[in-house]
Amino acid sequence: MRTALLQSSGRPGSVLGNLKVLDEAAERAAAAGAGLLAAPEMFLTGYAIGDDIARLAEPADGDSADAVAEIAGRHGIAIAYGYPERDGDAVFNSAQLVSAEGARLANYRKTHLFGCLEREHFTPGGRQVVQAELNGLRVGLLICYDVEFPENVRAHAVAGTDLLIVPTAQMHPFQFVAESMIPVRAFENQMYVAYVNRVGREGEFEFVGLSVLAGPDGVARARAGRAEQLVSADADPVLLAASREANPYLLDRRPELYV
Repeated sequence: MRTALLQSSGRPGSVLGNLKVLDEAAERAAAAGAGLLAAPEMFLTGYAIGDDIARLAEPADGDSADAVAEIAGRHGIAIAYGYPERDGDAVFNSAQLVSAEGARLANYRKTHLFGCLEREHFTPGGRQVVQAELNGLRVGLLICYDVEFPENVRAHAVAGTDLLIVPTAQMHPFQFVAESMIPVRAFENQMYVAYVNRVGREGEFEFVGLSVLAGPDGVARARAGRAEQLVSADADPVLLAASREANPYLLDRRPELYV
């Protein structure tokens, strides 16, 4: 499945503006043959927007979710995107996956919150592994800081995730995560990892870009630079199966020792 990564910070504070950016990217990605478009963490609203996080938060089935579903259906491409999710009085840093037909397939709430901004504005999620079947692949969701905990990615590997989508707001000076850690996570867990980042300055943060689709062999199949960019590459189930056979980490585990 050709997977496109939308490296962009969109229009912070403007949901309508970000839906327009997503619509244009979906059109381009679908025209290039992609079956999935992934957008960054908190893409629908912006990340460093302070109290506007709570103001702009919506339910998982809210108006913005309907708008994304319409974009996906119109262009015939699945979309994964980050947004602030409201559930009663709680607000979660969430990522949602919708199918190319516009059906909501999976919704994940970030479990490991990073820094003062996130701890002030969000409630941590309580479910480690969220997955959906998409075009013959088992797709999982994590968000940014979550992927830096090896336990999270290994839990996905054990649960059979083939392609892990990680909407991200990775900032300076932590670019080594995109450059080094993500390909290693993909290799040690024998999966594809799509790490899609924001880019440029937003409030006090400088997002570093460097979005990457890493394969189970640890090779970056697609890599963005430091500007707004749409990149894509294939998540190939044939290569994945061959890599898992050649690198049987999951079969050779001794979990009784890992306590």
